[in-house]
Amino acid sequence: MQSNRYSPDLTPPWKKQRPAPEVAAEPDLVVEEITSGFCGAVIRCEKTAEGPTVTLEDRFGKHRVFPMAPRGFLLEGKVVTLVRPSAPPRQQGPQRTASGSLAVPGARARVARAGRIYVEGRHDAELVERVWGDDLRIEGVVVEYLEGIDDLPAIVRSFSPGPDARLGVLVDHLVPGSKESRIAASVTDANVLVVGHPYIDVWEAVKPASIGIPAWPSVPHGQDWKTGVCRALRWPENTGAAWQRILSGVRSYRDLEPALLGAVERLIDHVTVP
Repeated sequence: MQSNRYSPDLTPPWKKQRPAPEVAAEPDLVVEEITSGFCGAVIRCEKTAEGPTVTLEDRFGKHRVFPMAPRGFLLEGKVVTLVRPSAPPRQQGPQRTASGSLAVPGARARVARAGRIYVEGRHDAELVERVWGDDLRIEGVVVEYLEGIDDLPAIVRSFSPGPDARLGVLVDHLVPGSKESRIAASVTDANVLVVGHPYIDVWEAVKPASIGIPAWPSVPHGQDWKTGVCRALRWPENTGAAWQRILSGVRSYRDLEPALLGAVERLIDHVTVP
């Protein structure tokens, strides 16, 4: 039998695309996404269920997220394929936790203190764990959530705080004249510290740029805030999935607003410092 000397690919040579060179998407690399024409500097790369993505920031500070498709970008006018950069070499200097504290390699979690930090809900607790979890385990501080603070005075009495069992409480939307501020003011025990942040929900304490949006949308009064955010951002109206999307953008304290950072640091000091 005579072998077939011809290739089964009948595409004319002049129509075949040459493989584009692969370029590592290092931070600050400036590229243009071919389909949209969006030009910006690389902020970060992420691994998602649909494949790797890259976030670009243009000169106005606007962020866009794009799939890292083959031949999907222009670099200095030439078509390239962006790939995730290789892992950076391990740093030799002092390592730091997500909160910015010096890491203590190999440190064991301390036996839990009698003192506690209470937050309003599960999302608050998960965000505190994401950024301050390493610090809290070393200090032996447990974070619990309350599902609201309407019964805060009764909860404080039940906890029975004392000099060796201090209580710290993080409150959402703690602004003058709010219901939350009136409830907080009713707690007068010297061993209890109630602090808060000005945001309607802890979602807002995450910097918009960290999750690729220009700003948190304004939700009309009377509408459920989280649902309104999902609608305004054209996300599926699934607040659990939306929260996971938000939380995945938080890698360290740099992704949070200063108002929340200061409040949590004060609570940790209150519970741990003699």
